Amino acid sequence: MKKVLIPVTNHATLGETDQANGTYSPELTHALHVFKEQGIDYDIASIKGGKAPLYGTDIEDDAVNSSILADEDFQNRINNTIPVSQLNIADYDAVFYPGGFGLLSDLATNEDFAKLSAEHYENGGILAAVCHGPAGLLPITLSTGEALLATKSVTGFTREEEIDFGTIDDIPFLLEESLTRKAARFNKAQPWAPFVIEDERVITGQNPASAHFVGEAIAKQLAAQ
Repeated sequence: MKKVLIPVTNHATLGETDQANGTYSPELTHALHVFKEQGIDYDIASIKGGKAPLYGTDIEDDAVNSSILADEDFQNRINNTIPVSQLNIADYDAVFYPGGFGLLSDLATNEDFAKLSAEHYENGGILAAVCHGPAGLLPITLSTGEALLATKSVTGFTREEEIDFGTIDDIPFLLEESLTRKAARFNKAQPWAPFVIEDERVITGQNPASAHFVGEAIAKQLAAQ
């Protein structure tokens, strides 16, 4: 059985504000829905381990989000995330970073996950992320000393979407700008429209609507391995 490692944030607020935050639930649940349908296993991990903060858990008219959140196995995993220090990266076939603003404050600069992801990628593994999740790709440096993103075409949450969402003044940094500076190319589509970029084994999605399609792209690459 194929297995995906899902790093999530321990940071429970939007930047330095007191607004509840963490991982944006639908970006996790919609990808997990695809994994479950395809018989793909997963582990949820975080820098510190333990209960990971989620928001977007009360969205109406999102049956996928509601059903995954109601699943006892999922709740057990999100409330008992594996600390990064206990991971064996060789156990996984892909790494998927879901979004949410929380990770801008921890995974975006975390060297422990970055080293594991670099090793995973260099051993033929898949790296994927959606919305703010690509911030987790920023600190990844390959054994050559080159940034993972230096040769990659990616997407992620855009400046227009930050403005629409009312978060542009509270975020620790603007993801689009950071990705534009670090990646070979930053791509974007209309705000809030599903958009996925596959650059070989690096898969990125622009926004929450892209989470399902990132999950499908991961599953498709795993099936081809």
